[in-house]
Amino acid sequence: MTILRTVIVLDAADLDSVSDFWAGIFEGKALKEDTWHSVIDSAGEWRMGIQLNPTHAPPEWPNGLQQQQIHLDLHAENFEEMHRKVMALGAQLLQESDSKEADEGFQVYADPAGHPFCIGWGQPTSEQLAKFLRTIK
Repeated sequence: MTILRTVIVLDAADLDSVSDFWAGIFEGKALKEDTWHSVIDSAGEWRMGIQLNPTHAPPEWPNGLQQQQIHLDLHAENFEEMHRKVMALGAQLLQESDSKEADEGFQVYADPAGHPFCIGWGQPTSEQLAKFLRTIK
């Protein structure tokens, strides 16, 4: 059996704000139905689904009663550019990095529905990833 795609699905009470946020991250569009939005990136790939859940409660990050069950890690070539982008799209900064000058690190954000996600850099480097991929071919 061949898996055609893997899609992360997030619950949200406000489908428009969450799907528009993630479509902005992927520089794409949201295909909108009544209770489901599909986020398509700029290359036409289906990246995620946003499912209507009127009772969605955002997690209380990091250790609240309503804890996160999943989060996304986005690794950016240019951390500062990605930071500005997500903030302009409506992200909330949950945890700032101790040192943005470090070779690798991350910051934690929340989307408009409160889903946590991280923006990381240097993990792994492009060189490390290329070396690893050569070993598995």
